[in-house]
Amino acid sequence: MDLGLNEEQQMLQKIARDFLEKECPKALVRAMEERNESLPHELWRKMAEVGWQGLAIPEEYGGSEGGFLDLAILLEEMGRALLPGPFFSTVLCGLAILEAGSQKQKKTYLPGIASGETIMAFALTEDNARFDAAGITCKATQPGHGYLLQGTKLFVPDASVADYLLVAARTKESANAEEGVTLFLVDARSPGIAITPLKTIAGDNQCEVVFDKVRVDRETVLGEVDRGWPTVQWMLERGAVGKCAEMVGNAQKVVEMSVEYAKERVQFGRPIGSFQTIQNRCADMVTDADGARYITYYAAWLVSQGLPAAVDVAVAKAWTSDACRRVCAQAHQLHGGIGFTKDHDLQLFTRRAKAAELAFGDAEYHREMIAQSMGL
Repeated sequence: MDLGLNEEQQMLQKIARDFLEKECPKALVRAMEERNESLPHELWRKMAEVGWQGLAIPEEYGGSEGGFLDLAILLEEMGRALLPGPFFSTVLCGLAILEAGSQKQKKTYLPGIASGETIMAFALTEDNARFDAAGITCKATQPGHGYLLQGTKLFVPDASVADYLLVAARTKESANAEEGVTLFLVDARSPGIAITPLKTIAGDNQCEVVFDKVRVDRETVLGEVDRGWPTVQWMLERGAVGKCAEMVGNAQKVVEMSVEYAKERVQFGRPIGSFQTIQNRCADMVTDADGARYITYYAAWLVSQGLPAAVDVAVAKAWTSDACRRVCAQAHQLHGGIGFTKDHDLQLFTRRAKAAELAFGDAEYHREMIAQSMGL
């Protein structure tokens, strides 16, 4: 198996890097945080013009017919650039509609996602901070033809700018928690929905979403009633790999920043990069970044081929989360005091890495998944 990029993928990587270096400078990232904004409108429009929102959507719905591996390449470059905005949350929901939606739902939502006109958010986690089916306590009762949603979702990425929310709710109590979970496509402007942005370490627009007797039609159900959990698991796998790709880009950029600093910073009359201990730190950082890239792209390849990938995704998320944290920690040690200041870009990468580490399950969660798969 060759995990190297083919010619088209290399072109995608180069175009994405050049585009983001020009259109998404760190000044924009900082400005978005300072203004507490979550949607860079002009950048979002330009991304739509080059077809990124529709990269993994079939041509019949306005997309480019790309695969998940192509999406991982793009996400790595976005992680490198610290791209703000709802790209991944929207695309992940679009993939779920493509996987489990009806033909009518695909025609309704996918063209808007591909064109950049529709923004979506995945409302899964609650105050129990669990990623298993038992963590779904938001209820959907059926008083008549439709449903009433009641409950609270926490840490919903990009909900404040979303047009639609993909909501996991419990429609039936069962001894098996995986039975009775249903997915709903909900208009984010529906009466009874209250969205409150949360302050997070990364400033990455995560929100609390409260549903107070929100009425939704039966046609909004994605997939089958009471049988939505397999689709949630499908999304969690792809979400975890996507975040791994972002962390790979983050770590690679941090390595490059650190090596460049080691060449320029002079101490005791010579660049600090000439000292063996600094060289050892840089070598460790490269090992972590390269290892994370290999294991992430292997998991992305399995997902793109439709092969069983649950264990490999868990391995990738556990390793990459820890590796990216180590890279950032080493970088701060190498940079010294300057790396901890708000004026330096390193803190931007460290804060985003911490948020990505926790998204779709942290390293401990995924190590537990691996242990369970081994019967431990």
